[in-house]
Amino acid sequence: MAKAEIQMPDDFLERLSKLGKKSDEIAERVLEAGAEVVVDKVRGNLVSVIGSGTTYDSRSTGELERSLGVSRVLQDRDGNSNIKIGFSEPRSDGGSNAKLATIIEYGKHGQPAKPFLKPAKSASKSACEETMKRKFEEEIKKL
Repeated sequence: MAKAEIQMPDDFLERLSKLGKKSDEIAERVLEAGAEVVVDKVRGNLVSVIGSGTTYDSRSTGELERSLGVSRVLQDRDGNSNIKIGFSEPRSDGGSNAKLATIIEYGKHGQPAKPFLKPAKSASKSACEETMKRKFEEEIKKL
């Protein structure tokens, strides 16, 4: 499965560390706001590539799109907060959403690649960062 990583700017991280007890709570809300921007772009890209340019009629059930979502915020062993965008498992037919998404993203023999994750990461990076900055400022004003 493809992995997208967007790091917060250093000045942003410095201001975040000055918040004391509320920093984890605010970091979660900021990450969630940024993730929504990215997941919306991924979903839009996914919808546009499913069934496009195929020789046969699409057999899409919409299950892959419905399984796309955002994880809760978790901390890694280094103390960094992370949020993930991905596909819930398993499919109703017992298959893997991650496998299907990988096939769409990278293609397979007889099926050309139809990238939707990588372009979404590139296209949403600045909007994600701006949304996170705006959300951070909103949270600071609340203190």
